[in-house]
Amino acid sequence: MARVIDQLWEYIAIAVGILVILGGVLFGLLRGRGGRTKSAPTAPPREKEVLPGVGDDAEEPRDTPTRTIEDRGGVDTLPPAEPEVLAEPAPTPTIERPEAPAGRLQRLRARLARSNTALGKALLSLLSRGGLDEEAWEDVEDTLLASDLGVEATTELVESLRSKVKVEGATDEATVRGWLREDLLALVDPSMDRSIASSRVAGRPAVVLVVGVNGTGKTTTVGKLARVLVAQDKDVVLGAADTFRAAAADQLETWGGRVGVPTIRSDRDGADPASVAFDAVKAGAEMEADVVLIDTAGRLHNKVGLMDELGKVKRVIEKQSPIDEVLLVLDATTGQNGLRQAEVFGEAVDVTGIVLTKMDGTAKGGIVVSVQRKLGVPVKLVGLGEGPDDLAPFDAEAFVDALID
Repeated sequence: MARVIDQLWEYIAIAVGILVILGGVLFGLLRGRGGRTKSAPTAPPREKEVLPGVGDDAEEPRDTPTRTIEDRGGVDTLPPAEPEVLAEPAPTPTIERPEAPAGRLQRLRARLARSNTALGKALLSLLSRGGLDEEAWEDVEDTLLASDLGVEATTELVESLRSKVKVEGATDEATVRGWLREDLLALVDPSMDRSIASSRVAGRPAVVLVVGVNGTGKTTTVGKLARVLVAQDKDVVLGAADTFRAAAADQLETWGGRVGVPTIRSDRDGADPASVAFDAVKAGAEMEADVVLIDTAGRLHNKVGLMDELGKVKRVIEKQSPIDEVLLVLDATTGQNGLRQAEVFGEAVDVTGIVLTKMDGTAKGGIVVSVQRKLGVPVKLVGLGEGPDDLAPFDAEAFVDALID
């Protein structure tokens, strides 16, 4: 009997446990259903939806005016940017149009006349005074020698004049002027070719090498010669092979820039002049220029080493192109010293023409005759002043007329 009772209590305990579990489940279901049926409180109606603005705080109404950055303290602000100022473009360099050679020749006679008036007046005075004796003829010789005509040319001229005076017997000024003009013109020799090599040869540019000692105005002459050729519608390239003198390349580049002519130079002081000359000729060929003008260092004619260097420049250029012209620049005021320079340069390079500078000052006209006789080459250009267009082609007749007018 006791065993039956124990089993009964076990069944009762199990039933109670089941009932407790079922009750918990039922209570949870009823609680969840009640939560879903409750409605959420509704917000009061608004007239317009306002989105949050910059700087709004949670406590402020959404329809209050939005504060600016300046209204909020403690915020660093950048100063207003200054308007950008554009740099003015560099002005386009003005290319000058040089004066035509014809215009320069019109000024040649007047300027030469001013510089050589003494010679012409002295000769005419001596020859036209009549009764010429030996002393008078000695005065004629002295006047001619003082004009740097040279002993040989002076002797020839005096003998010719003495013969004409003896045969003709006339000593009036007009007749004597005619004789003097005729003999001087023969000495200057108008038949010499005074043209400058400035045109392309066999598909390459002409190459002109300009040489001379310090102080003759060589670099300036190259710049002025470029102007002469540009006035003749030639395409010119300059070569700044004077690498020994400070600022020589800058000076030449300035001359070229004024007429739109390129200058080939080295960026390094003391560069090899032969190399610069070679590069200039090469550039001229690539640009299909008409002529390349090469400025060389001013060389003292009594420095053997410097003359050897000039020979090297010539040889290096000839590896690229033949040299068509070698112009020797001489100071017309140096007289017999200029003749010595001409002789030494003629031994170092094949000089083809002479440029006489400073013919507007104290120069003596006879230097034209004596230097031509010394080298056997013509005077091709004369410098008549400091102006950019004061270099003119030499005209034999205008020169002689200037001497005796």
